[in-house]
Amino acid sequence: MLWAKNNQRPTAQDLDKLQGKLVRLTDQGEIPDDNPFIKESGARAEIWSYGIRNPQGMAMNPWSNALWLNEHGPRGGDEINIPQKGKNYGWPLATWGINYSGFKIPEAKGEIVAGTEQPVFYWKDSPAVSGMAFYNSDKFPQWQQKLFIGALKDKDVIVMSRQRRQSDRRWPYFNGQRAANS
Repeated sequence: MLWAKNNQRPTAQDLDKLQGKLVRLTDQGEIPDDNPFIKESGARAEIWSYGIRNPQGMAMNPWSNALWLNEHGPRGGDEINIPQKGKNYGWPLATWGINYSGFKIPEAKGEIVAGTEQPVFYWKDSPAVSGMAFYNSDKFPQWQQKLFIGALKDKDVIVMSRQRRQSDRRWPYFNGQRAANS
């Protein structure tokens, strides 16, 4: 579960608040005993990872069982992350984007900041990522082991290889068109 409310930038780094956090609960809504901050005084025990700006899509990688998350950056800096236990994904200290005004994010210390995790993938020119899904079927062999991400800005679908942790080719399918039922 993600918690993003009114995205007040500094709260994404505060472990006593849920804004800008990925929280982890059991199927019964309980806090698991092995959550990273369960014994840390002043921290919310539900938190799994933090420093998340504006989550838009989540998908379980069917080959690794790892959760993948994409999020909007500010002006530039959309990201894909694989949230790990107790890790800080940087917002607002580390960002590949700038403020919508064109100025630097006041709290930002740079793109790479000690103590924060780098995204698996980022876009300097944001496509405005949305939902995401892994393709795990034999029906369309050319799409096997691909990650599909909606792009709101360009009204297309980004298709990426799931193995890459570097810049990948963007394939604009359905650009600006609605998919019709056949």
